[in-house]
Amino acid sequence: MDTRLGQMHLAECGSGPPVLFLHQTPRSWTEYIRVLPIAGGRVHAMAMDTLGFGQSAGTGEFSIERFADGVEAVLDALGLSQVALVGHHTGAVIALEVAARDPSRLSALVLSAMPHVTPGRRERVRDLPQVDHVRPAADGAHVTELWRQRRAFYDAGQEDDLTRFVIDALQVVDRLQDGHAAVGAYEMASRLPLVRTRTLLLCGAEDKYSLPDQPALARALGCELQVIDGAGVCLPEQRPDAFAEAVLSFVTQPRV
Repeated sequence: MDTRLGQMHLAECGSGPPVLFLHQTPRSWTEYIRVLPIAGGRVHAMAMDTLGFGQSAGTGEFSIERFADGVEAVLDALGLSQVALVGHHTGAVIALEVAARDPSRLSALVLSAMPHVTPGRRERVRDLPQVDHVRPAADGAHVTELWRQRRAFYDAGQEDDLTRFVIDALQVVDRLQDGHAAVGAYEMASRLPLVRTRTLLLCGAEDKYSLPDQPALARALGCELQVIDGAGVCLPEQRPDAFAEAVLSFVTQPRV
């Protein structure tokens, strides 16, 4: 679709209340390739490529604020005055920013594995092994390196999901770390108190990157946390059924 920020790409299925899914970095809408058909049975399920990723327009600025501009541009182009917004990892941080700007625009907010961006978290993440960092090689060795770095995030039998990750990453191979850096630079503390939308936190039980942050986020947002077994960083791909059901149960609740 054409937007004020250029052409943006979106996949959709189903009909009913609109629900927009936002992916983690450096992914695309295909992170939700199994979730959309399930969700589309009950709602108008949409998954967009974040500005600068997938098939959406490029951007010279990789920041959470700029990514949120892209979400707003898509909602404007679709003529949607209100939508339920679902984000995973980086997508959750983007969703939080959209909610902080204009709570009236969202009917519900689902934040999946959202990092709690604080100085303490920045220090903790700094000590973890770096992923999504490769240098393009003339012999294509960087493709194998991307696969190797993310192999442990996926279960045996999920090679098709891992392939989709590599495809997404190669599209932004010159800026692989920039999405992660945007999360680390985001001033979350000043934005959390501005969220007035009904909110649910989700997280995979094996997500060592984000699970430690969830209790503090639940307190800050005054909302429920649901932990889903059998999933880690790749929750929407590892447990699409449980993920979709948690989202649908929450976003379709009658408003009080």
